[in-house]
Amino acid sequence: MATRIGIRQLVEFVLRSGNLDESKDSQNTALMGAQIHRRLQKERSADYESEVYLKKVVPMNDEDYVISGRADGIEMTDDSALIEEIKTSDQKYEDLSDNTLELYWGQVQVYGYLLLDEHPELDEVTLQLTYFQVNENKTTTDQEVFKREDLNEFFQKLIDEYEYWLKLRSDMRKTRNESITDLPFPFPEFRTGQHEMAAAVYKTICLKTRLFVEAPTGTGKTISTLFPAIKAMGEDKIQRLFYLTAKQSTRHVAEEAIDLMSNDGLKLKSITLTAKEQIRFPEEKDVLPDKNPFMIGYYDRLKPALKDILQHETSITRSVIEYYARKHTIDPFEFSLDTSLFCDVIICDYNYLFDPLVFLQRFFTEKDPDNFFLIDEVHNLVSRSRDMYSVEVSNERIPSLLKEAAAQKKGTKKLQNQLEKVQKTFDDIRATVEILKKDDLVTADVPVNLMKTMNKFAEFMTDWMKEKEPSDFLDHMRDFFFDCFTFVKIFGFYDDTYKTRIVIDGDKVSVKQICLDTSYFLDQSMKLGSGAILFSATLSPMDYYQNVLGGVENSLPYQLPSPFPAQNQDILVTQYISTTYYQRAANQPKIVDSLYTMASKKKGNYLFFFPSYGYLRQIKDAFEQNHPDVKTVEQSSAMDAKARTEFLDQFIEDPDETLVGFCVLGGIFSEGIDLRGDRLIGVAIVSVGLPGLSPENNLIRDYYDGENGQGFAYAYQLPGMNNVLQAAGRLIRSSTDVGVILLLDQRFASQRYVNLFPPHWNGYKRVSTVQNLSNEIDNFWKGQR
Repeated sequence: MATRIGIRQLVEFVLRSGNLDESKDSQNTALMGAQIHRRLQKERSADYESEVYLKKVVPMNDEDYVISGRADGIEMTDDSALIEEIKTSDQKYEDLSDNTLELYWGQVQVYGYLLLDEHPELDEVTLQLTYFQVNENKTTTDQEVFKREDLNEFFQKLIDEYEYWLKLRSDMRKTRNESITDLPFPFPEFRTGQHEMAAAVYKTICLKTRLFVEAPTGTGKTISTLFPAIKAMGEDKIQRLFYLTAKQSTRHVAEEAIDLMSNDGLKLKSITLTAKEQIRFPEEKDVLPDKNPFMIGYYDRLKPALKDILQHETSITRSVIEYYARKHTIDPFEFSLDTSLFCDVIICDYNYLFDPLVFLQRFFTEKDPDNFFLIDEVHNLVSRSRDMYSVEVSNERIPSLLKEAAAQKKGTKKLQNQLEKVQKTFDDIRATVEILKKDDLVTADVPVNLMKTMNKFAEFMTDWMKEKEPSDFLDHMRDFFFDCFTFVKIFGFYDDTYKTRIVIDGDKVSVKQICLDTSYFLDQSMKLGSGAILFSATLSPMDYYQNVLGGVENSLPYQLPSPFPAQNQDILVTQYISTTYYQRAANQPKIVDSLYTMASKKKGNYLFFFPSYGYLRQIKDAFEQNHPDVKTVEQSSAMDAKARTEFLDQFIEDPDETLVGFCVLGGIFSEGIDLRGDRLIGVAIVSVGLPGLSPENNLIRDYYDGENGQGFAYAYQLPGMNNVLQAAGRLIRSSTDVGVILLLDQRFASQRYVNLFPPHWNGYKRVSTVQNLSNEIDNFWKGQR
């Protein structure tokens, strides 16, 4: 099957030159652009045909490639032809750069070549570029007649240049596949369940479907997904893997897994994408693109830099990108994206696929069956995706922005006028809500007026910011502009899964578009590849995750048993403790006694988890007052990387004294940390971890009550239980780890929660008193001697 190359992809790669200019040409949605295209196309003559698919098979590097694309419009008569290319943007036509125009005309010239190739009776074609400036509702049209021989020469030059890069990629893939053929599993043997999981992943790739995998801690999820996926890649079942994660720590695990296979002879290109704000060089901060040496002439230096890095590197991490970017004086973030086009494995954050604002357009504008997705710790995607598709704006910053604008020496009158219009719209919203005698209003109505105002403001700001020098004032205006721009973008997705919440708090008016169910959007994103593996240590109940993550009708569930001996952990449920809000004060002494009983039975390191910082401090204060001899450490709400490392470094092997860490469920220490051996011998979890009652969680509850009658479970119980399972999973990290899991809430013993216990918790025990707890823990540790 011939590989398809899009016309835009071909033209942009070969013809791009000059500076990297990140200023967005348009703040309009793809939907709006499509609407403008259709409107203009309907205005054409009866002979005009819209969206005409053109293609040609071209041999390059001893293989056939299909060069294809859709012309916006073609008008044919017996002896003439016209092809129209429509472009939409906010920039004035006369302000477009020479290279932008070269790319526009390049695309339509390829369409012209393909059309004449299909019609040998024609010697020439009229090419028309129609440019629509959205913010001014202005159309500019330019026409030029091209002869057959000129288009033939133009097309052949494109192919000659592109063929070098095709050969480079083809040679790399040939080397890759040869290295994969005899690639061994990078460990002496498979762990329990690991071979089965790898086989399931491989079969899923062959079937081009999706698989939800619950693989308990210790299964070796990363290598169990990457190894079979790379084996399938070696057989050309897929060509590119995206390893998507929520945390930097899991990105490092993926890098290490590929390095392990590389030590055994694997030769492929992998790259880890780093967020723009983290990888940009310090000297680029607050510098306009036309004065940034790493952006000036970027495309003129890009191809030599690509040749350099691809010839010398295989594992392309942040430090590698930074080295070659400095060497060739090009922007490291954009360089990493351009390099990724030639890589086999791309390790990156969820948002590069799923976020509608920052997804990788070079990969995800249309379906590509060569792509496959490995989505790690996928339980995090539930809340992350709601954040991606929700947005909040308020008028809180407008007074200070108006004051700053008035203080400028000149050129802010129009800006002040625009800000006042935005403020008036918020005032109108306030008046509407106050008529209803409310200060918190939830509605299914679309916030149309605010969207229109925000859209006009964003259009104004796009032009206003272009000529401004860096300053604090510009930064403040840009931040507010981005809020408005995001509001408009998300508005394009508004459907019956959304609610609008308006909150009046003094002078502040907030409007939030809340997406309650992102399953459709996630499903559409995953359809851009041939399939996906969605995996985590905690995906129970599986049907819940399939539902909320867009896999009800197009995925298979797969659950693995724990690879570790069940007798290595003692799971105890206290039936004598209630942690409901109104019972907390009365149960505090029993909680403190139970925690101390656990920590006093064996010298070592323990983690105690709580549903909130307030509750954590309440119990910690009481614990320290009653047991001042026990060393404690506390998670704080604003810990940077250094503070996190210092916290974990205190959990040493073979400690001389007991250490108790007080932490928050769902926080930075409840997943993604690895305290192996006796660095951790006990985990206590206080409460069932329900998220706090809130208007937005209640909206999720009400939505799913209407969808399936399980609103409380979907909004509160299941997210809370996932936090519990993640925290408990910190304990047993290897086959030799041993310890106690203590669940301090009588609700854990109810059938509603027992049904959610993973299979390796089947041996849990109920304890009815502190003395009963003491005896059980004594017996457990005696049995480990």
